[in-house]
Amino acid sequence: MIRWLRRNPAIAAGGFLLALIVLVAVLAPLLFTVDPTALAPARRTRPPSAAHWFGTDMLGRDIYSRVLYGARVSLVVGFAVAALASAAGLAIGVIAGFVRWLDGVIMRAMDGLMSIPPILLAIALMALTRGSVQNVIIAITIAEVPRVSRLARSVVLSLRELPYVEAAIAAGTRTPRLIWRHILPNTLAPLIVQASYICASAMITEAILSFIGAGTPPIVPSWGNIMAEGRAL
Repeated sequence: MIRWLRRNPAIAAGGFLLALIVLVAVLAPLLFTVDPTALAPARRTRPPSAAHWFGTDMLGRDIYSRVLYGARVSLVVGFAVAALASAAGLAIGVIAGFVRWLDGVIMRAMDGLMSIPPILLAIALMALTRGSVQNVIIAITIAEVPRVSRLARSVVLSLRELPYVEAAIAAGTRTPRLIWRHILPNTLAPLIVQASYICASAMITEAILSFIGAGTPPIVPSWGNIMAEGRAL
């Protein structure tokens, strides 16, 4: 394992950074110095010090503690969007791949969503709701589902033509059992790769939404909010 990591330094560095961020997010309650939501106007815009390692913002909140808890928000959004978009996209892709008369209808709807850049679609969806972590997750998930569904559909269409699937169909295997035993296991590999990209994209999209004021409310310590508040300093 160590030898393999030495031959792939980029993967080793990326894995180390990801593990570090996850560790910081998990241990945030033990590492923070001040309540990240506590207001202290008397200590606003303080420079870094022993009491406030990264200084304070316009409302006197400790930036160091907010950065730690911001990692939690980013990881929750990233993993939640990856899981939800993969599940929803897989279901839609399987249906489109097996039910031929629905294929055209479903894919034209997915094409319509894909014609809108994900960040613009997420902004439009957030404009219809109030800012919260849950709504951010839902908005980004809707924007990412079409890409997963098209990938899942293409995999399902290729799997349908394989001899062992045709043999199962000829043997009278029912469609639900065919999908569960022969189709779904073979779609996991490409979907896991796609989910990793979606996770990273969702974290960036959440930061962009929060930065422009269309994501999480200002009281929530997220990296986008922290960068937006830093413009006024």
